[in-house]
Amino acid sequence: MTRPIRRRLAGLCLFIWLAWTDTAMAQAEPNCPPVAGAPSPDAMAAAARTASDRGPLWRIERDGRSSWLYGTIHVGRLAWAFPGPTVSAALRRARVLAVELDLTSPEVQQQIANASAQLQAAQGPLGLPAPLAQRLARQIALACLDAAQMASQSPVIQAVTLMLLSARRDALDPAYAQEFVLAGYMHSAGKPVVSLETAAAQMAALAGGTLQDQLTLVEQSLDQLDSGQGRAVLHRLALAWEQADLAALASYEDWCDCARDEAERAFSKRLNDDRNPGLADAIARLHDSGQSVFAAVGALHMTGPQALPALLQARGFKVEAVRWARP
Repeated sequence: MTRPIRRRLAGLCLFIWLAWTDTAMAQAEPNCPPVAGAPSPDAMAAAARTASDRGPLWRIERDGRSSWLYGTIHVGRLAWAFPGPTVSAALRRARVLAVELDLTSPEVQQQIANASAQLQAAQGPLGLPAPLAQRLARQIALACLDAAQMASQSPVIQAVTLMLLSARRDALDPAYAQEFVLAGYMHSAGKPVVSLETAAAQMAALAGGTLQDQLTLVEQSLDQLDSGQGRAVLHRLALAWEQADLAALASYEDWCDCARDEAERAFSKRLNDDRNPGLADAIARLHDSGQSVFAAVGALHMTGPQALPALLQARGFKVEAVRWARP
């Protein structure tokens, strides 16, 4: 291996390991979902050699300078642990990586913990009805997670976490989320990683709403977990991301079974559309500071009436989709 590839392997191993240790629990039962372990150097080298472009990418240009906008996904697999040639070229040209929240930063991790505690204190206990609490406990047990550790989070955050971790049964793990992959790449190149949002704003989007809204969201999330529908949706979403299938991503609410009533639609709007103007403003500020930015944001933020590419275009950017050849 060349020296640059060795450096990237080291950086990516570190950040994948951090994500893995945050979410991995002891697995005493053989039917527990598989958890991403620390990959061997040979496995990482093989992933580096076969890296392909995945996910939607745009070049954005204003005032004679280029930056990039990239749609990410919050689960992944080892084969996705290295950016492909087109994405790598954009990362090399960029001076800074901007993500929703830099989860590799201990300071940001502490801010998230503080924001969660403050939100729970302001909202008060959710008080799940006994049948709902039992269903939540059952899903925690099926995921082989530590019930005491999960209990430190609000029921809404627990439900969202369980939904994300259900993808492990399809060999999709948060340890390989693109945020960690891209941060590892940029840190190994000695380039900074910055957050586009605050922990408080993101926590409010995830776990805000009235107490009844939260109860409804927990119940609907458990319905999707119990039926397996949530896992199937995540798998389909990952495939659409991998193929940069913007049509499938744009029609997400038509097939996700997650916009059935006002509570679910309000949650989706709070989680995506309502955050997009602030994300667009933060990207524009970084670009205006003279830096070439690689902005990596969840792929669903690229869709809908408040899609980030459209918002950036409205802010005077020339926005052009970057095409890549499928393997």
